[in-house]
Amino acid sequence: MAVITQYVVVREGVEKMTFTSKKEADAYDKMLDIADNLIPFIQGGELELDDNTTEKLAFYLASHKDTLANLLKGAPVKAPTPAKSSKKKTEPEKV
Repeated sequence: MAVITQYVVVREGVEKMTFTSKKEADAYDKMLDIADNLIPFIQGGELELDDNTTEKLAFYLASHKDTLANLLKGAPVKAPTPAKSSKKKTEPEKV
């Protein structure tokens, strides 16, 4: 019989995510804390977003906190390189 240690992130009695390492569980929990703190900040703006969109935006910003912190410091963001398509165009481009 194997013994498996699991770390479960629970918010308001709801199981959010299960991890096999404490470090990952703590990082996820911290990201959820950041998202929870961002929601009132976003709602305080003049964006007029619905609650679902506000939560998604807060979650996105929290999950990309390092990139966001660099942007707020004035560092340029590295643009993702687009994936090259292996398909050839069959029609000429219209100009």
